Amino acid sequence: MIVFSTLIQAVAQILHMVINIYIWVVIIAALITWVRPDPYNPIVQVLNRLTEPVYAFIRKYIPTVIGGIDLAPIIIILGLQFLDLFAVKLLFSLANAV
Repeated sequence: MIVFSTLIQAVAQILHMVINIYIWVVIIAALITWVRPDPYNPIVQVLNRLTEPVYAFIRKYIPTVIGGIDLAPIIIILGLQFLDLFAVKLLFSLANAV
């Protein structure tokens, strides 16, 4: 049973790390849009490829532009924080219960 508990804790920790990394990717991509970056820069292309599909998904269901400000990054960060607090803590609780 200790092996299963350790496995669940490891999965929870990795999920927490991936969520935090993606939150930083969204923050950096949002900040870069303020300075009119070169669209041919490889870093800008990677950030766009990582964030635009999620932005498009959110924009399809929620109007995110209010007063000229795009709120999609904020909605994504809030959703990821909720997922982090809910799913990761649930996995840690499950690991402690086993």
